[in-house]
Amino acid sequence: MTAEAELPPAPEQARDVFGDRFADAVRYAELLAEAGVQRGLIGPREVPRLWERHLLNCAVLSEVVPEGVTVCDVGSGAGLPGIPLALVRSDLKITLLEPLLRRTNFLTEVVELLGLDHVTVVRGRAEEVMGQLPPVQVVTARAVAPLDRLATWGIPLLRPYGEMLALKGDTAEEELKSAAAALSKLGAVETSVLHVGEGIVDPLSTVVRVEVGESPGGVRFAAKRAKAARMGRTRRRR
Repeated sequence: MTAEAELPPAPEQARDVFGDRFADAVRYAELLAEAGVQRGLIGPREVPRLWERHLLNCAVLSEVVPEGVTVCDVGSGAGLPGIPLALVRSDLKITLLEPLLRRTNFLTEVVELLGLDHVTVVRGRAEEVMGQLPPVQVVTARAVAPLDRLATWGIPLLRPYGEMLALKGDTAEEELKSAAAALSKLGAVETSVLHVGEGIVDPLSTVVRVEVGESPGGVRFAAKRAKAARMGRTRRRR
């Protein structure tokens, strides 16, 4: 049986969650099941559970994303959670940040096909684009790296008083405890574990929220950020 044949029909919850972008969500699921599998972006075993485990699991992140903010989806991969989030939240300005060319090619194709005008695809690593991309209010991530390592990439991309929202699994509480010291050094002032998607996904999606103060990245990144800003101003003058 082909991966395409294994893609189940969209559950009723998907119509409620995606609303007038439901048809686009279906098309995105089809693209993941076809081109996504063929290009090695997702495993074929994930196709039967694309809706519950991937699209809906990511879309419910919108419950905790503030209105009208800028978002950077770090290590976006096949577009999770960035694209489901974009489908349900046209008020957001989203950057999909991904270092691998084959993934950014796929993301660009999806964004153009679905007409996601509020989404931009950028190829690069988080540590490389600091100072090149404007700081954002929210960083999102899913299955990218352990929390302490993810924080060193994501937090420096934030504006002062921004937040990182990381979709995690059962180990969220443990990761947060073990990363506490690292997060503090990176300028985190508040952390919490949230559960979202009541009535939509089972189990609920688990989100680690890390809120930062006036110095995202802490002392370690202050000089680097200042240098990047100076270089940016120099390039603009030229």
